[in-house]
Amino acid sequence: MKNISKNPYSSKENLLLNQETVAVKEELLQFKRAGGGTIVENTTTGINRDMKTLKWLSQETGVHVVAGAGYYVFDTHSSETCSMPVEKLTDIIVSEIEHGADGTDIKCGVTGEIGTSWPITESERRVLQATAHAQAQLGCPVIIHPGRNPEAPFQVIRILQEAGGDISKTVMSHLDRTIFKSEKLLEFAKLGSYLEYDLFGTEMLNYHFNPDVDMPSDNERIKRLRLLIGEGFEDRIVIAHDIHTKNRLTKFGGHGYSHILTNIVPRMLQRGITQHISGKRQTLVNF
Repeated sequence: MKNISKNPYSSKENLLLNQETVAVKEELLQFKRAGGGTIVENTTTGINRDMKTLKWLSQETGVHVVAGAGYYVFDTHSSETCSMPVEKLTDIIVSEIEHGADGTDIKCGVTGEIGTSWPITESERRVLQATAHAQAQLGCPVIIHPGRNPEAPFQVIRILQEAGGDISKTVMSHLDRTIFKSEKLLEFAKLGSYLEYDLFGTEMLNYHFNPDVDMPSDNERIKRLRLLIGEGFEDRIVIAHDIHTKNRLTKFGGHGYSHILTNIVPRMLQRGITQHISGKRQTLVNF
């Protein structure tokens, strides 16, 4: 697995994390020993969501696992998905949360990660509208995977708002690879969604999906969090790992599921991010 840490998408084998169920179980046990209690596993339709394995992992480790409802990016949409009207997509998302997903009675606890590309495709737009409609019915939280363009998060928010979504219960993922200019970030933060920096532990030289992006280091991510906290957004921040390749597991020399708890939280404390800011409890959430 030469140079996989710097070029993780250069090996198809590295992408098959679903082959490592036993290793993931060990990661969850280590995460629990480090003080973790819940994992949000936001794999959605189109990228091999496995509800039965998620349930088994939770039962074996005692770690709560929250599964995600909905659909990922257009490239993973089936022809059936592409042809579905918004009403049908809405019914499916609602059913996955209320009754169970993928032919099981295992219910999802969040909608997303809802995937969008840049520019947003018509099929993705309908999924976003369905996501907003389902959220209006159920009040459930939503997690968004935005396209790789600084304007993408703004466009997603507009679509969700126009369809009746609750932006205060929406998480915008991957901001650490999407919005780099401070003024643009603060402009987006004012829209009211949760701001997710979820690539902690990812410090690659070559970002396969957008070579123009210089992937930030963990120290740089912490600096962005300090900026947001300084501007009063401390209660809208979510941090995560987005572990989806084998090289991120400790079995293969990676940082594992406990990286935020064991390495990032102490570093944040060193950099002046306390757990009590302006009288508010600073919550450090790990997906």
